[in-house]
Amino acid sequence: MEKGKGVMGMGRRWAIDFTDNSTSLASRDIPDPLGFSRASLDQEDSAVTRQKKDAEANWKAQKAWEVAQAPFKNLMMMGFMMWMSGSTVHLFSIGITFSALWQPISALQGVGKVFEPYKDNKVELLVPKLLYIALNLGGLALGVWKLNTLGLLPTHASDWVSSLPPAQEVEYSGGGIPLH
Repeated sequence: MEKGKGVMGMGRRWAIDFTDNSTSLASRDIPDPLGFSRASLDQEDSAVTRQKKDAEANWKAQKAWEVAQAPFKNLMMMGFMMWMSGSTVHLFSIGITFSALWQPISALQGVGKVFEPYKDNKVELLVPKLLYIALNLGGLALGVWKLNTLGLLPTHASDWVSSLPPAQEVEYSGGGIPLH
């Protein structure tokens, strides 16, 4: 059944096609009103559109920098939590340490997804991405430092080979009164 035809195959006499895809004045039957100029309308639209696009690009750049600096807050919070957990090996300190390792790793895996909403031709995302990566690598280094502080990193040959003697302690502490 063709469009515009009735059930019996007869055309609708009252159907009018209002679509006009032409933009040139020569092909239009109705002239523009007095005082109306399509050229000035297009110029005004382009100026307003350009201003809106510039404002949107500035907003996207600002938000990209905010997202790039967000790991710094997490870094400070995680550092405080690791300091509060102490240097002894127990469940809480191990949980905080592995959380400090996992968060930057998962953030580094999703750098592209984090900055996807701010991708634009006018917005430079390289420097915010580099800052985001650097701050997350700093968080990862903080987690590795905490693992070393807890003594969970194999840093001596005796950690790998059981037949070697353990490393001698470099530091020792004693009381204020010598016991000779």
